[in-house]
Amino acid sequence: MKFDKTNSLSRRAHELIPGGCHTYAKGDDQYPVLAPGFIDRGLGCHVWDLDGNEYIEYGMGLRAVTLGHCFPAVLDAVRHELNRGTNFNRPNQIEIECAEELLGMIEGAEMVKFCKDGSGATTAAMRLARAYTGRDIVAFCGDHPFFATNDWFIGATPMPAGIPEAIRNLSVTFRYNNIESVRKMFADHPGKIAAVILEPAKYDDPKDNYLHEVQRLCRDNGAVFVLDEMITGFRWHNGGAQKHYGVIPDLCTFGKALANGFSVSALLGKREIMELGGLYHDRERVFLLSTTHGAEMPALAAAIATMRVYQNEPVIEHLWRQGENLRKGAEQVIARHGLQNQISIIGKPCCMVFGTKDQDGKPSQEFRTLFLQETIKRGVMMTTLIMSYSHSDEDVQKTVDAIDGALGVYKKAMNDGVEKYLVGRPSQNPMASYHSEPYKRMPA
Repeated sequence: MKFDKTNSLSRRAHELIPGGCHTYAKGDDQYPVLAPGFIDRGLGCHVWDLDGNEYIEYGMGLRAVTLGHCFPAVLDAVRHELNRGTNFNRPNQIEIECAEELLGMIEGAEMVKFCKDGSGATTAAMRLARAYTGRDIVAFCGDHPFFATNDWFIGATPMPAGIPEAIRNLSVTFRYNNIESVRKMFADHPGKIAAVILEPAKYDDPKDNYLHEVQRLCRDNGAVFVLDEMITGFRWHNGGAQKHYGVIPDLCTFGKALANGFSVSALLGKREIMELGGLYHDRERVFLLSTTHGAEMPALAAAIATMRVYQNEPVIEHLWRQGENLRKGAEQVIARHGLQNQISIIGKPCCMVFGTKDQDGKPSQEFRTLFLQETIKRGVMMTTLIMSYSHSDEDVQKTVDAIDGALGVYKKAMNDGVEKYLVGRPSQNPMASYHSEPYKRMPA
C-alpha cells in the first residue's frame, strides 16, 4: 500500500493542529507508521483512505457509527431536516420528539437534556449531583478508562497538568467488582460524596450484584448513583446495559451510538434531580447544560432515525451474533498458530478488544503495533474488534483471513525479534495506564 497523499497532508496537519487531529485516539501516535493517516470516505463498514486503499473498519468512528457509514435511513432523515433549517433562537418541536423517543427506550428516565459530547453530559451529571446533595466530592471507577475531558476527571488521572490541586482533591476512585473499595470510600469520606459514576460494565460482567450493591450504598450514604452508558448504550441492549443488568440509576448518560456518528449525547434521569436544571422549583437553579448547538435539528433527526432502526430492526442481535462469529473465527486461527498465550480476545461479542503479548507473555505495544500493521496491509483496520450493523458474513471472514495472515508474521517475530518485522516506532497511547491499572493517584 502507498500513502503518498496521506503523508503529504499529515505534515501539513501537524503544522496547523496540535497532535495533527482533534481526538487523541485518532492521532498518528496511536497507529503503526504503515497506516493510513486520513480516511476520505466510508460506506457500510468499509472506508477508503486518500490514496484509494480500501479497508474493513472496526470501532467505526470510536464506537459512534453502530449502524454503518452513510446508513440510508439516517441520511434521509438528516436531508429532510436540513431543508427546514439547523438552529433557531427558540426551541424546535424536534427536541420534544427526540426526548420522547429516547425516554421511551430508557426505563426509569423521566427527563433528558441533549448536548454534543460525552464529557458535557457526564460533567453536567456531576454538577447536578453536587447541587442536589450539597456536597463537593465525586467518585468515579478507577478501572474504567475515561469519563470526561473536564477537571473533575482529568485531575485524578496520570495527566493532571493544568488542573489546580484544590480541584484534584475533590475526586476519589474505587474499584470495579470490588464492593469493599466502595464501602471504604464512603467510610473515608462520610457525608461528603455527591455522586458515584461508573460504566455498567467494561469487559467483565458485574459480579455478586455489584451494580445493585453500589446503588444500595449510594442510597444509604445519600449519594447520586450515575451510570455512564456512552459505550454500552445501544450495544448491550436497546434499553442500555442498565436494562441488561436490571438496575435503574438516578442519572445516566448516553452518546456515541445514539445518532450513528452525528454529534448527540444525552443526560437522563429522575425528575426530582433533573428538574433542578429547570424553571419550576423553589431551589437555586443549576446551570445544567446550555450549548448553542445542543439541539441542532439535523443531528436530532439522525438520533430519532437511529433509535427507530434499533427498535424496528435486529441491530443488537446482529452485533452480538457477528461479534461471536468473529471471536470464534479469530480464536481458531490463533490456536492454529499456537499463539493462545500471546493473543487474547476480550469482552462481550458486541464490544470486543484484543490483547497482545510478547514471547515472554508480557503485554507488548511493539507486538500490538506489528499486529495492526499486518492487518492493515491485508485491508482491515481493527484497533478494536467492535462490530456495526453493516458487518456482513463476508466481512467477518475476510477479517479472520487477515488475522490469519498477520499471525504468521507475528509468529516469525516471536522467533526472530519484533524489530525485524515492525516498520518504524511502536504506536503509543497517552491514556494507556487507564486501560491497564487503576488510577495511581487516589486523593484523600
